[in-house]
Amino acid sequence: MGCFYSIDKDRRIEIKIKRSTFICFLKYVETIHDAKEFISSVSSEHKNATHNCWAYIIGDKGQTSHSSDNGEPAGTAGQPMLNALQSHDMTNIAAVVTRYYGGVKLGVRGLIDAYTEAVTSAIEILPLEKLVKIKIYSIDVPYSFNDTLLHQIQSFQAKITDSRYSDKVSHDINVEDQDCDRFEALLAEYHNSGRLTFVNKP
Repeated sequence: MGCFYSIDKDRRIEIKIKRSTFICFLKYVETIHDAKEFISSVSSEHKNATHNCWAYIIGDKGQTSHSSDNGEPAGTAGQPMLNALQSHDMTNIAAVVTRYYGGVKLGVRGLIDAYTEAVTSAIEILPLEKLVKIKIYSIDVPYSFNDTLLHQIQSFQAKITDSRYSDKVSHDINVEDQDCDRFEALLAEYHNSGRLTFVNKP
C-alpha cells in the first residue's frame, strides 16, 4: 500500500526571484470545500497581488486534484505547483502561491521553476506527516509475557501510546490499517492460549 503525506500545521514561506515576490501558503484540508475556502481566504487577503495561483489534492489516495494558473501563462503555475505536491506523495493538502510582480519577466521556464520552488520550499520547511488509518487495541498482559509481546510488536507498523502498570501490564496500541489483520491474528493466538486479555478490540 502506498503511503501519503500531509502537514499538521499551516506553512508559509516567502522567496524572491528577479524582484518578484512569491509567497507560498500550505494548509491541511479534508474536503474540496475546505480547499476552496482556504484559497478564497488567501486570495482575499492578498487581493492586490498580481496572481494567486493554487493547487489542491484531496482523498485518502490522492484521487481528486485541481489547479489554477490564475492569469499566468497556461501551465506555468498551477500544474507545476500540483506536480510539486504529488512528487512528495501528498494528499489532503492545498497550496496557494501569491505573486507580487517585480517588473522583470521570468519567461515560461522561469515561471515554472519559480512556482515549483515556492511550493517545494514550503513543503521542505519541516518533515511531512505520514497519513495512515489506524485501529487502537487495548490489552492486558502478565509481566512474565510482556517482554515477548513487546518484541513481537516491533515487527508491525504499530506504536504503544500508553502503558499502565499494576498487578499486570496494560497497553494501548495503535496499529496501521495495513497490518491489522496480521496483528489481530497474533493477539488472538495469545489470547486463546491465555497469555493476554483483550480489554477492547476495534
